[in-house]
Amino acid sequence: MDDPAKVAAYTRAGREDGVMAPVYLFHTTQMCQVIRPGDTVIDLACGPATQLAQLARLNPDVKFVGIDLSNPMLERAREHIAELHLTNVEFRQGDITELAGIADASVDAVVSSMALHHLPSVESLHRTLRQVKRVLRPGGGIYLADFGRLHSDRSILYFAYQYADRQPELFTLDYLHSLRAAFSVEDFREASRVFGGAARLARTFGAAFMVSIKSPVRRTLSESLSGELGRLRAAMPPYHKADFRDLKLVFALGGLRSSASL
Repeated sequence: MDDPAKVAAYTRAGREDGVMAPVYLFHTTQMCQVIRPGDTVIDLACGPATQLAQLARLNPDVKFVGIDLSNPMLERAREHIAELHLTNVEFRQGDITELAGIADASVDAVVSSMALHHLPSVESLHRTLRQVKRVLRPGGGIYLADFGRLHSDRSILYFAYQYADRQPELFTLDYLHSLRAAFSVEDFREASRVFGGAARLARTFGAAFMVSIKSPVRRTLSESLSGELGRLRAAMPPYHKADFRDLKLVFALGGLRSSASL
């Protein structure tokens, strides 16, 4: 995504008070479970770093590397990180299907949220997940989440325009295109076989509008971290709180369990 207007709309929607806030907070809570203090963590296709910034702020003792192919996105990402005065994030321009320059078994965890649908083909999805396996240390953490392909255009239009009154039109249209570009659950299932038993696929119950691939939990969240996640949820407006609860429920019914503190 290189168009400046689209980059700006996507960035606004992902801020802590934006339309994507409950989605990003849900994924942040899941990511926190698969990373540990002292880890080096890669964020695939980090975009403007709205998700990454939240995760980095909550985990100041973790080193994060955001990778994205789009220079305009990376410019926004660097600005956002600088605005928040975060010092534990760096960025690299690169292709996530290759992860050039990242050595085998050199990172502790790999995360990604709502970005893999930008890959051009199922084969590129397979290549990306093979790269994740290559760069991860044994026992490393994985949390990858993205849209799932819905079966009907009617369903796609429903989800795309569900919150059209709360977001810029450009974001609504980008959301629509993203849903239409999404991989199927079976595409994700086949690609995730590269991890063997090291990660489990889950999908939202009913309409599979979202899919996740997650490794086993690698830590118990500290009281302070759980408290901060709770504070972020409590600060959301009622409609965002409802969205967060709904997402947690449909993912739990589809196989992605959250701890009681989440």
